Amino acid sequence: MNMEAFSRFEADQDMGAPRRRRRILIAGIVVVLLVLVIGATMMMRGGKPAGPKGPTLPHVTVTVPGTTTVARVINATGTVAARRDMPVGIAGEGGQVVRVLVEQGTWVKRGQVLAVIDRSVQTEQASSLAAQIAVAQADAKLAQANLDRAIKLVDRGFISRADIDARTATRDQTVARVRVAQAQLAEQRARIGRLNIVSPTDGLVLTRSIEAGQIVGGSGTLFRVAANGNFEVLTRLAESDLATLKVGLPAKVTPVGQARTIDGQIWQLSPIIDPTSRQGVARVALTYDPALRPGGFAAVAITGGSTTAPLLPESAVQSDAKGNYVYLIDGADKVVRRDVKVGGVDDRGVTVTDGLTGTERVVVSAGAFLNIGDKVIPELLAKGR
Repeated sequence: MNMEAFSRFEADQDMGAPRRRRRILIAGIVVVLLVLVIGATMMMRGGKPAGPKGPTLPHVTVTVPGTTTVARVINATGTVAARRDMPVGIAGEGGQVVRVLVEQGTWVKRGQVLAVIDRSVQTEQASSLAAQIAVAQADAKLAQANLDRAIKLVDRGFISRADIDARTATRDQTVARVRVAQAQLAEQRARIGRLNIVSPTDGLVLTRSIEAGQIVGGSGTLFRVAANGNFEVLTRLAESDLATLKVGLPAKVTPVGQARTIDGQIWQLSPIIDPTSRQGVARVALTYDPALRPGGFAAVAITGGSTTAPLLPESAVQSDAKGNYVYLIDGADKVVRRDVKVGGVDDRGVTVTDGLTGTERVVVSAGAFLNIGDKVIPELLAKGR
């Protein structure tokens, strides 16, 4: 190496020294930052190095319901009907309708005329019978006069006792004919009276199937009257429910489409059970209310005493094709299913009539997101929530 080459080498060495110092400085700063990050991470983790993280268990709210004394309510549906539905027709031989005096929804009294049938022919017949009575009375009067004269002459020998007997018989026959004519007239007048279609009872006219000008016969229903305006709901109940009821128990009736309820009470229980459906009929008596329409449906809630049973929030009870059920948390904090039977539902919750003793830990909500066998962290529901 000559002197010129050595001089260039020394110059290159002098220029590379600052670069190396900068690199060493940057590397030192990076190392310090890494140490700070690692230290902060360990401080946040409690000074322990991070290890493999396990699965997080869900928190589930549970309740231990105990038992509560609640009114036993049987809920059902039924059909509204008149308690005594009176069919009204024509009692006579019929004829042409002259006038109809009432409409559906009209309140009527017993014996009130609902419609009038033409009676022109019957009236003329009655006039004829009245004239026959006058003729018979005249004959009877003449027969009596002849008998009286004959009696005065019998002592003089002009009239025999046999003539007296004959005249007496004639008088009796004419008197009898008067009575027959009077009876026939009374019968005709009664027939005329039967041409009026009258209400058999006080009540509310439900239906009218007759119009003026119509020809009606002696059969068929022309009006239907709810006796005294009393109604009822006929509801079919299971045999087991029917056995717990008695006449006089109160009931609440809610007609379809109505927001309010109507008070009623059981007035009759079916003495038989349908062998096919295993159901019987309970009849709930109701007083008149404009919301009641015979033939319509209504919801019925019958209060049948009280019972002691667990009371759960509605969110705790679920249902599927098998029926109603709840989720319980067992001693190992795992989810299990329990089938239940529910009773009445009110503002306080759902009454469980079978399946729970009240000491179980029942999942209050989020049951739809749980599976049988899941491990959970149960949290007891605070009182008053």
